[in-house]
Amino acid sequence: MYTTDICIIGAGPVGLFAVFEAGLLKLRCHVMDVLPQPGGQLSEIYPQKPIYDIPGLPAVNAQELVNNLMQQISPFKPEFTLGERVEELDHQEDGSFIVTTNEGTKVRSKAVVIAAGLGCFEPRKPAIERLEDFEGKGVSYMVKDPENFRNKKVVLAGGGDSALDWALYLANIAEKVTLIHRGDSFRGAPDSAEKVVRMAEEGKINLLLKSNITKIDGNGHLKEVLVTGHDKTTNSIDADHLIPLFGLSPKLGPIANWGLNIDKSAIEVNTYDYSTNVKGIYAIGDINTYPGKLKLILCGFHEAALMAHSAFKYIYPDKHLSFKYTTVNGVNAF
Repeated sequence: MYTTDICIIGAGPVGLFAVFEAGLLKLRCHVMDVLPQPGGQLSEIYPQKPIYDIPGLPAVNAQELVNNLMQQISPFKPEFTLGERVEELDHQEDGSFIVTTNEGTKVRSKAVVIAAGLGCFEPRKPAIERLEDFEGKGVSYMVKDPENFRNKKVVLAGGGDSALDWALYLANIAEKVTLIHRGDSFRGAPDSAEKVVRMAEEGKINLLLKSNITKIDGNGHLKEVLVTGHDKTTNSIDADHLIPLFGLSPKLGPIANWGLNIDKSAIEVNTYDYSTNVKGIYAIGDINTYPGKLKLILCGFHEAALMAHSAFKYIYPDKHLSFKYTTVNGVNAF
């Protein structure tokens, strides 16, 4: 079991900045997220999207912002549990909390910060018969460890950044990569799309456009993917793995059962410090709601700062908080 001061549920930009604000107060953090990498929506859905409302940065690429935040918090050495879904939150007699994931990972903390964006992301599953029968047996919805696909026949489905990026990456690992897209143009970054088309022309990727997966089959494990093109012809593709990448759907998930005041799938908070109705639990970013709420990364950063100061007083009620501006403290304070 991990032990920390604050357990932050959600590794999006607001959750990452909360690590920085807590770190300035010498509070240790453990960050948990169902996605396999930090960054939340920025990394998973639109890594190439420009963001224009971050102070001091006229424009910043979404993934670049995530990378900068990771660099900013690195001096505080936060712990991460990624690719696991938080399932349970248990309040202990001493006032601490134990957070447990679907994989059995447990984190004991003195305070909990919910920075889960729009909630727990669940994959959008295509309407393919018997798809769920092969989940964990060849069908998966994210790439947690690329080495699992080494020298395997991999079929990817989708037309966004995730599908393009993984097609390019796995082409150097897998025995064969097939990318299937129902359209004839991609929604992802033009540069990535051009690379995929070029690799297809070179025979390094099998690219099927204007096509849909109509059936999958196997004997205990995925073996075959049937694809139908716009001309109604059907091709059979040998496959060890199928990875549909059609984006993620946000859901409040298990958080809805934690005794928090909920309003329209958002957690009600006190704007004094973004605390919830449960003492020791805070909610920041898009997951919370209050009068005048704006769902902006900028606002989430502000909420993280106020939360951190309140959490310090909650965790150490008898300790005097001596906080100076970071421009006074300098890098040595980290």
